[in-house]
This record gives sequence, structure tokens and C-alpha cells, in this order.
Amino acid sequence: MPRPQPIVQDDARASYPAYDDDLVGWAAANAALLRAGCLSQVDALHLAEELEDLGKSERRSLTSHLGNLMLHLLKWQFQPGLRGPSWRLSVNNARAAAAEILDDSPSLRPALPALIDKAYPLARRNALAETGLPEATFPQDCPYAIEQLLDDGFWPES
Repeated sequence: MPRPQPIVQDDARASYPAYDDDLVGWAAANAALLRAGCLSQVDALHLAEELEDLGKSERRSLTSHLGNLMLHLLKWQFQPGLRGPSWRLSVNNARAAAAEILDDSPSLRPALPALIDKAYPLARRNALAETGLPEATFPQDCPYAIEQLLDDGFWPES
């Protein structure tokens, strides 16, 4: 479906949807204004907020994928008898999603240690809940290096 292209005129702001009424229409209109060089007509305040939110969204998404990755690596490591294709698929999907985000936003790489520290406690709690294994089974801190988490060839052994 083609993007709506608002007509750029002297008072272009009046011809596009308000930010609070239609976010997609507002975004398309502001993109057209930027492309047309009508910078004075751009809704700069909301545009800045959206750009900041985009960065936050990418961080949250990467944290979520890392958490899912760590959860399945913990289960893989500590329940070797239950290893199966679905766990392997979950690990592969989480690694691919994390790699895609890092390829698109390499500035997130330095944040990986903090994102892993943030995601690991939930991954550990979920591993405890899903496996029923004793709490002492799972390390308090993430047992995997960043390089291991992102390495398609890394599969922890028990």
C-alpha cells in the first residue's frame, strides 16, 4: 500500500492529521515535509519524542530477545534430557533477532552488558518456573559471555 503523500503548502500543518489523532498519518505527513525541505512545518516536538521512543523500543526489543535467548540456553544446559528442536529453534530465533537489531543499531553494542544484566534475572526466574529445578541449579549471574550468547555455534553443555 503506497504511503499517503500530503500536499505540501505554506501552511502544511493544517493539511495533515494531528499527532494524537492518527500517528501513522502524522508520521507520513511529517516525512513528506522533511523530504520536501519544509522544516518549519515539521512537528519537531513530537518528532523528537518519536525518535527517542524508537531508540527505547529497540533497547526493549533487544533486551527481550536476550532474555528469551538466556532462558532457552539455561534450559538447554540444565535439562539435557529434554533438548529438542523447539528449544534449538527458540535459541536460533532469539540470536537472529538480536543480531538484526545490532546490525541495524550498532550503537546498542556497548549497552549489551547492562541489557544482559537487566534481562537475566527474569530469564532465571522463568527457567526456575518452567523446569521445576532447584533454585541453586541456575547461577545468580549470567553464566554466558556476550560472545557466546551471540555465537550461533555456542551450545552450553551440562
